[in-house]
Parts: sequence; C-alpha cells; structure tokens
Amino acid sequence: MSFEYLLDPARGPRWQGVLPGRPVPYVLRRGEGEHAMLFGDLFTVLVSGDETQGQFGIITSSSPAGDVIPTHAHDGTHETFFVLSGLVRLFFEDGEGVRQSQLLAPGDFGFVPAGYAHAYQVVEDARMTGTMSGGFERFFQHIGTPTDHATGDQPPFVPDVARMQAAAQQHRMQFRRDVEWPAPA
Repeated sequence: MSFEYLLDPARGPRWQGVLPGRPVPYVLRRGEGEHAMLFGDLFTVLVSGDETQGQFGIITSSSPAGDVIPTHAHDGTHETFFVLSGLVRLFFEDGEGVRQSQLLAPGDFGFVPAGYAHAYQVVEDARMTGTMSGGFERFFQHIGTPTDHATGDQPPFVPDVARMQAAAQQHRMQFRRDVEWPAPA
C-alpha cells in the first residue's frame, strides 16, 4: 500500500475523475468508486450529487466492530442505512421524539430524515450502503482522507478536531452531546 500522499498531497489519490462529475450513464465494477478512510472505516462514493444534479448521493461503508458514530443531526440531509453484512445498532428519535435503539441485520433498512438526532454502533464488522441528499456524500471525503485502496485493511485515519468541526459546518451537521440513548434491549 502507498501512503506517500500523506506527506506529499501532490501525489494524492488517483480516484479524482473516477466518477463522471455530470449526469451521464456509467458503470462501476466491484471495488471501484472514490474511497476515503475515516477512523477504521472505508467509505466509497458510488454516485455523487454531481451526477444527480444535487438530488442524491450513494455510498458504501465497510466498518469494523466497535465503531460508534456519535450522535448528530443534519439540517438538510436525509440518510438511509441498508445493512449488507454484519450487525449495526441504529439510535434515532422517532416522529414523537421517543429515543429508539434498533439492531439492524443483513437486509434491514433504516431511514433518518433531516433534523432528527441519530447515531449508530457497528456491533459486528459491517458493510452498509446509504443514500443521502446530494452533496452530503462528500462529507466522508472532507472529514476523512482519500485513498486509492478499496479495502479497509490500511491504517486508520483520525481527523483532528478542527477538521471535524470544519466538515460538520460545511455540510450543515451538528454533533449532539446532549442526547442519551436507551440501553440496548
């Protein structure tokens, strides 16, 4: 594996230009897309708002067990969680403001509209796909670090607080430390 771009950004990932950047038909083969590491997770953009005129973006994530995505809410982003493999516990507020904890297994689906606080924990190594409002798929590239490798078998990337805050602000997302979730049943 090559990580020279961490020292020399000019030698950075070659995935720029993998997606067409405009609405035209295309195909990606297994392992293709625009990859970014964030902590121990590999996020891959399959379609961005650029290809959908801002309507939606689609990503996949490969995440190790134990990962906890902290509680947050998005001002204008709807988010879906479709579990392909593994187990993921989704925490969310329902329409009445009741805090929920649901374990998602392969084939299970979760939806969190814009404005609702949510979090998730990877209970068992998992692969998920998600669809979100167009543009937000770039959040993972902005907070993480781009990589040319389609595997999570590489060093984790831990962003500093300033980078996390800047990415959250750019994508109209708020971390919510004030929310406590019910214990899993």
